[in-house]
Amino acid sequence: MKKDVFKLEAPFKPQGDQPNAIKTLTYGIESNVKDQTLMGVTGSGKTFVMSNIIQNVQKPTLVIAHNKTLAAQLASEFRSFFPNNKVAYFVSYYDYYQPEAYIPTKDLYIEKETQINEEIEQYRNKATQYLMSSRDVIIVASVSCIYGLGDPSEYEELSVKISKGEYIKRSDLMNSLLNIQYERNDFDYKRGTFSVKGDTIDIFTQYEDNVVRIELFGDQIDKIKIVNALTKTQKSETNEIIIYPAKHYIVEQNKLNLAINKIEEELKERLEYFRKRGMVVEEKRLEQRVKFDIEMIQEMGYCQGIENYSRLIEGRKAGSAPFTLIDFFPKDYLLIIDESHMTIPQIRGMYRGDFQRKKTLIDYGFRLPSALDNRPLKYDEFREKINQVIYVSATPNEYEINLSKQSTEKLKNYPRDGIVEQIIRPTNLIDPEIEIRKTEGQIEDIKIEVKKRIEKDERVIIITLTKKMSEELNKYMLENNFKTQYLHSDIETIERTEVLENLRLGNFDVIVGINLLREGLDLPEVSLIIILDADKEGFLRSKQSLIQIMGRAARHKNGKVIMYADKITKSMEEAIKETNRRREIQISYNKKYKKQPIGIKKDIKKQLERKNKDEELNITDISDKKELIKNLTKQMNIYSKNLEFEKASKLRDQIEELKLIF
Repeated sequence: MKKDVFKLEAPFKPQGDQPNAIKTLTYGIESNVKDQTLMGVTGSGKTFVMSNIIQNVQKPTLVIAHNKTLAAQLASEFRSFFPNNKVAYFVSYYDYYQPEAYIPTKDLYIEKETQINEEIEQYRNKATQYLMSSRDVIIVASVSCIYGLGDPSEYEELSVKISKGEYIKRSDLMNSLLNIQYERNDFDYKRGTFSVKGDTIDIFTQYEDNVVRIELFGDQIDKIKIVNALTKTQKSETNEIIIYPAKHYIVEQNKLNLAINKIEEELKERLEYFRKRGMVVEEKRLEQRVKFDIEMIQEMGYCQGIENYSRLIEGRKAGSAPFTLIDFFPKDYLLIIDESHMTIPQIRGMYRGDFQRKKTLIDYGFRLPSALDNRPLKYDEFREKINQVIYVSATPNEYEINLSKQSTEKLKNYPRDGIVEQIIRPTNLIDPEIEIRKTEGQIEDIKIEVKKRIEKDERVIIITLTKKMSEELNKYMLENNFKTQYLHSDIETIERTEVLENLRLGNFDVIVGINLLREGLDLPEVSLIIILDADKEGFLRSKQSLIQIMGRAARHKNGKVIMYADKITKSMEEAIKETNRRREIQISYNKKYKKQPIGIKKDIKKQLERKNKDEELNITDISDKKELIKNLTKQMNIYSKNLEFEKASKLRDQIEELKLIF
């Protein structure tokens, strides 16, 4: 295979309306269209379509998902489609993250506390290393990719290039590694360290599983070997290698010296501000904190919370956008926003929440005003960094649709509404039948419907509007001898995953839940979705939410949705109308081409293990008992410190339970 070329490998070919979606979206990209929308129903193979487009246009691609779980699933799928290309996973690397904050009403300062997941940190470093060295790169990221990451030009310039036959003193090579934040450790291989034994230097980078061994002969590099980190045995040999920095945020020493002057100038101005207003406590607090940080930077080249001085260190103007992962991509990159109806609102909201927290810290003397520029991108800044984008969703918002319509209106042979539809599933499954029933006697009616599904060895999901209702309905169903479990945000990740696994295995017949059951779940055994309070207009019963909920039954050939409501709201009407429109297209296609719907069967253990691996609730490795308990204990202590004793007590009980289980 030619270097830096995307090559898709799949055991099947595009079918149904996949070929048209691939052709149209590829045409849009090649015509330099900025915005396009793919409206793809659940189970229609949207990731496969995206993979075909990437192969067609041969552009480095960033895929953004709205949570870690979906990002992990997408990364796994893209890796299977592009086994010989570079697919990386970029999400927040914190197992636990408590941001720095101050609560004036309680005079409570909360120090930043984090617990970094080394495996995810490796994935993040591998992502930027890929982008620095190749074009055949797909990065699947969560919305954390719009947070400040450091200047990519600094990252590249400070990288250490090592060539066989090059003359360099051992001490100079060691200093070069220290300058890019590698630490010397002659006793233990750890990421971001190097060891020195005679004329041999072993470097354990942040982004690879192997060790780079540099063998010197005098002041000349004699050999460059790739060594297994565990067995210390040689795997290969190379003539040249680049060692990228151990941290994304890295700056040359001369820039740090200039930055210190700027920090001191801003400190002086801010202290004068507090002094004029008689804010003695704030003045002394800020002076003490910033001077300590300056001393640390002078002595160590680093300090706790150095990212808060990023704008001064990088020499950016006040209010300017920070560097992010997007800046590591070449200008012609392709952006795909998955589940855009959820992801875009997240991106919009991230700056506002960060701004208010930082402003409070600044107002009370915990940070300098320049800390405001250590932040995620504002939405307009994010838009400016987009080259070309495809919004992917079963329920795109009017925002994405309007942008796409404006971008494509001058193109010939393009849908006039700006939307490329992907409605036909490769399995030929059709969207579920929808029935509306009155709320009177609904519980007894539910019992009858559930029994019918149990007799067919099928599963049921019941969607309620509140946590309390899900718990009470679950209790009632259990009392009537149904194998039922409720599921909502108070259920910890591990237990949540086990509940879903038990549903698929048949240990439960019914799950009662709320918003958690809308998106990101692949439960092909579920044939019936019951929606209670369907006529309670709002976010949980909006058109988009209802369509997403109903999509959970679209992976079963007997899929059906029952809505209990005493009136038909506008959201219900629009959701039902859209679902029936899709059903008609799917049924017509199956009749025309004599297709039969095929039920989906997937390995249960494999699917859920992958979901659990990168689940979003702070725990990424449940196989290690000590690490798991350590993580939970850390969170428990934070809750206790922040006076959230109810949450702390729940974690305490879970820790005790885990000690007995494992």
